[in-house]
Amino acid sequence: MLGGLLILCLSFLAASAETGKHWALIVAGSKGWYNYRHQANTCHAYQILHKNGIPDENIVVMMYDDIANNPLNPTPGIIINKPNGDDVYKGVPKDYTKEHVTPDNFLNILKGNKQAMSGIGSGKVIDSGPNDHVFVYFTDHGDRGYVVFPSGELMAHDLIAALDEMYENKKFSKLVFYLEACYSGSMFHKKLKTNTDIYATTSANPGEPSYACYYDKKRRTYLGDYYSAKWMGNSDAVDLTKETLMKQFQIVKEEMNTSHAMQYGDMDFVNDDLDDFQGDGMGSVSGKSPEEYRGEQITDAIPSPDVELNILHHRLKDSASLAERQEIAREIEELLEREEGVRKTMESIVEQCTSSEEQKTRVLKTRADPEDFDCYKQAVKTLSKTCYNLGQNDYALRHVYALSNLCEENIPTEMIVSAIMKECARTD
Repeated sequence: MLGGLLILCLSFLAASAETGKHWALIVAGSKGWYNYRHQANTCHAYQILHKNGIPDENIVVMMYDDIANNPLNPTPGIIINKPNGDDVYKGVPKDYTKEHVTPDNFLNILKGNKQAMSGIGSGKVIDSGPNDHVFVYFTDHGDRGYVVFPSGELMAHDLIAALDEMYENKKFSKLVFYLEACYSGSMFHKKLKTNTDIYATTSANPGEPSYACYYDKKRRTYLGDYYSAKWMGNSDAVDLTKETLMKQFQIVKEEMNTSHAMQYGDMDFVNDDLDDFQGDGMGSVSGKSPEEYRGEQITDAIPSPDVELNILHHRLKDSASLAERQEIAREIEELLEREEGVRKTMESIVEQCTSSEEQKTRVLKTRADPEDFDCYKQAVKTLSKTCYNLGQNDYALRHVYALSNLCEENIPTEMIVSAIMKECARTD
């Protein structure tokens, strides 16, 4: 009798070890009221994972946390992710906020580097092992080959290197990465291997922006992003034990009529249940079957790079007084002037680095995929540090492609960096 119980207990422990734990890292890489939607996305994602059984000690949340109690918030302490939506802010762990939301911290948390995160924020990391499942959701702005944080940029090859390191160190059994950002496909396209147990989906292909949605007149900002609204709306409604990763991707892709949702990496486990990554794998909150699910219609999606200007136009349209209209008109003019300033700065940098009008035109008019990543990384980071903080100047992102083109023209990195520093010193 005792022997039988012992065998049963040992079998249970072995099965538990084999099953492994479920971990999640959720990140909003922006700050500011007009970027409301990114932190709303992040909070909503947390609520999905939490209600489906992933314990808080296994969920790490990074967000600037300047939205819920922002002076512009008409409902203090509350964040919603869709019109008339529920509060998604309540209960969200504040593991890393404000200046702790950085690319380096993100990579250290993802890789489980406890020593590097000691004394920073909550200190929590993805402390996963060879039998564990890891789910990563990142939402923010991006451009070809990088995504931005409030301070600093995460380059595609640095992300891929971290994922490769995790694979080599047996930090997971399977890892799923959902990425919402403009040009998000460029973070994985031709980079993420197909045999490392990592599956990724993105909100856009390598050459297009993602889209914001759900403009809210009361809050005067956009509440969500199209891709994120689609996958989270689906996860909210369905039984996660009855829908697979592939089925969710197909639903999201079919419902999107803006950018193109993409898949990358290892497709060997795309028929695994969503509950194996967005839940604890022990059973989902009851919901619809995939066949019963119909997503909510979205009618106001706009390209993410146009959000700041679009919000100002909405405010101008809804303004009640002449004085308010004049103030908003001034803000619009200043934003357009800043963007024009970025365009002229980039044109001047290109002019200093090119040897002919033909080459200059080619660099400014085409959009080559980054291949010389060392050059591109140095150029992007130099521009961001000395001229425009790309994490806080979204309008500048649409012009950075020219730096990639300069690198692809085999122009020496030193020349590009020197031109950036010279031009940025002039604009100070």
